[in-house]
Amino acid sequence: MMKLSSRLLRTICLAALLGAAPAIGSFAQEAPAPEAAAPAAVAPETVIATVGDDEITEGDLSFAAEDLAQDLGQMPAEERRAFLLRVLIDMKVMAGAAEKAGMDQTELFAQRLNYLKERALRRAYFADAIAGQVTEEAVRADYDKFVAEFQSQEEVRARHILVETKEEADAIKAELDAGGDFAAIAKEKSIDPGSGANGGDLGFFAQGMMVPEFETAAFALANPGDVSAPVQSQFGWHIIKLEEKRQSAPPTFEQVAPQIQQQVLMRVFNEKVEELMAGVTVNVTDPELKATMDAQDAAQATPAEGEAAQQ
Repeated sequence: MMKLSSRLLRTICLAALLGAAPAIGSFAQEAPAPEAAAPAAVAPETVIATVGDDEITEGDLSFAAEDLAQDLGQMPAEERRAFLLRVLIDMKVMAGAAEKAGMDQTELFAQRLNYLKERALRRAYFADAIAGQVTEEAVRADYDKFVAEFQSQEEVRARHILVETKEEADAIKAELDAGGDFAAIAKEKSIDPGSGANGGDLGFFAQGMMVPEFETAAFALANPGDVSAPVQSQFGWHIIKLEEKRQSAPPTFEQVAPQIQQQVLMRVFNEKVEELMAGVTVNVTDPELKATMDAQDAAQATPAEGEAAQQ
């Protein structure tokens, strides 16, 4: 007897559901129709083609778009509807041939039909009971909690000039002390390919983001415009100019909403699955398969506990 609880497997299951479902918008209740589907004004029961006596509707096209989402992503948007219609026409023709051959009467077909039914029900349940709970209000509540727990720290914006030797650094420092333009010298002489072209500008950074020697010297500068003495690091010799100091602020809601949305979705998904699994006994009768699943659960137990402690 065992209860499946591996966090990794849940994540994979959620990814599979998201991959098979139409792309969701900013929030679950605002989910747009698949790109290959018809405009919203067209009813799902609208007939777009017939194959003999059988009809193909806009709803059928939407279902096909869900199943073939990966294929659709590899072709131009204007060709997707025609591609889906061709798939559905082939499906109708081949399904008719299979029925005439009695393939729908086999035990294997009954098993496959039951699987497809349960898969469709699973998608419907996910869309309604799980994704439907990922509202803007739920995401904003998580964002508000994040902001409340956010710990501000000092950040500096600095420029630097990087050269290979102390002699070069000393000469540049003397030039700066005589009134040389820091940004112009950085563009001309700095060997840092990332910042040199931007006049040595490194943007804002907090403690822990730079090598220790550089960071210590940068945060020791007191006032905007102050320039450090040459500082050695593993990359060479730096001369640093302080541009600005500030206290960090949390990102805006718009900047982090997609990430928080995914966090809320994962939390709701896990909670709902745990709720559904409560009291359900799972018995894996294949010994080798059971051993593999036990090993997966054991491997995920420690990381999952660590992640929970960080949240």
